[in-house]
Amino acid sequence: MQQDSETLNLEQALRILRRRVPLIVLCVVVVAGAAYGYSKHQTKKYTATASLAFSTNSLSQQIAGLPSGGSSASSVLAQQASNVELVRLGDMAAKTASQLGGGLTADKVAGSLSIAGEGESSVVGVSATATSPPLAAAIANTYTRLFVKEQQSTNKQYFKSALALVHKQLGELSPKQRIGVDGVELQNRAQTLGLLAELNYGNVQIAEEAPPPTSPSSPMTSRNAMLGGLLGLLIGLGLAFVLERLDGRIKGPEHLEEIYHLPMLGVVPDSAALSRSGHDRGKWTPLPATEAEAFNLIRAHLRFFNVDRDLRTVVIASAAPGEGKTTIACQLAKAAARLGAHVLLLEADLRQPTLANQLGLQPGPGLAEVLVGALPMNEATRAVEVDTSPPNAGGKRTLDVLGAGGVLPPNPAELLDSHAMDSLLAQAKSSYDLVVIDTPPLTAVSDAFPLLTKVDGVVLVGWVGRSRRDAAERLHQVVASSGAPLLGVIANGSKAGAPSVYSAAADAQTPLAGPSANGASPPNELIPTAKV
Repeated sequence: MQQDSETLNLEQALRILRRRVPLIVLCVVVVAGAAYGYSKHQTKKYTATASLAFSTNSLSQQIAGLPSGGSSASSVLAQQASNVELVRLGDMAAKTASQLGGGLTADKVAGSLSIAGEGESSVVGVSATATSPPLAAAIANTYTRLFVKEQQSTNKQYFKSALALVHKQLGELSPKQRIGVDGVELQNRAQTLGLLAELNYGNVQIAEEAPPPTSPSSPMTSRNAMLGGLLGLLIGLGLAFVLERLDGRIKGPEHLEEIYHLPMLGVVPDSAALSRSGHDRGKWTPLPATEAEAFNLIRAHLRFFNVDRDLRTVVIASAAPGEGKTTIACQLAKAAARLGAHVLLLEADLRQPTLANQLGLQPGPGLAEVLVGALPMNEATRAVEVDTSPPNAGGKRTLDVLGAGGVLPPNPAELLDSHAMDSLLAQAKSSYDLVVIDTPPLTAVSDAFPLLTKVDGVVLVGWVGRSRRDAAERLHQVVASSGAPLLGVIANGSKAGAPSVYSAAADAQTPLAGPSANGASPPNELIPTAKV
């Protein structure tokens, strides 16, 4: 169960990412482009590095008669840190600026320098960054040369001081002591110190001078653009999930299945032809083949529910207004009537009826008058001719329509929950192969809820990209506990068109061929032959 939940969450995340691909791509392009443009407008800077090598054994300490430091890892690291700090100290920056001139100051030189040890070795790197390669190399080389010269001068003074001390010690010895072991050792030390003082010995030397760099060290345009693209990707992914959480609309057909926990009966494309669909002088305006086939597939899907139960009365409902349930009810009734079924299209919206206007019918008596006993059902019902494409040789097809009525009642909920409505449904069920009932939005008014348990099946409609998830979830909570015979959902307004939603078994066992030339319905028709 946990694995199934993780798989579902992964599938949901992938669907979110697929829907938000344009946003993610836009974020990547914008951020990467901004990073690239910013880098291109930055001043190019060049970095040159010179290396200083420090002596690992302290000769001066040995000459002075002191033991040299150990060579353990900790002592090496400590000596390296000491060398780095030694290079940083002093007035080398000011001396470098004075020697190079050209408007350089001590602060500018110090700000351009980066001094660090190279691993665990005795080498210290001195890097200088400037706006031109020659200047960067000049700063690094001048700084290191001055530092070496300074160290040599310091060591020379040190050796001279040590030599004076050794001469003083020799002067205090007697002639006999001078030819002794201690005297000879002091004489050797004095000779070595004098030689080192003359040679300008130092414990540091330039290991490598800095050549002028051939490419800028900053800005790194390609790297910045790649990092910008990565940052844009992260921003895009974050925005995708944040917007998905904030956007309460139903994004795809699969969302309807998830919310209602019902199978998908069909996907109706977002089509201008459907919005224009209606009657012209009492005849249906034919739909294009793609849109017509979408409703044929829904009819074929519903056909399977008729295997183990008598499916004659079907409610087409939606959570909120504007989800296209009236259009779908009309087109589904048309698809069944075109194949020879005796169909009644019943409008149960007694508050804001739209069926007559959509069908191009004149206002007249309808359901309201029948329920109050003003007219029998057969006198309030009007027949509308249905197109057959290709034209059927067996004659025209008609669809019976029972609109809301000419005068809307003040108590629609009571009428729909009355015994008169029960009698009307029983009469319609016995007289028609299929009764398609259009209802008001279920979350807007409660009028149609009594009908849900009086019919053979309920189909829920949602408009992809328009329907609100919270409204659909509220409706699911109500209908799931009402005991209504829920059949499935229809996704309206899909941008991806109408995919083939029926199974291979449906294709093999329930052909979509129309009636025969004599007008008889094909085998396994959606609705059985009428009982009357």
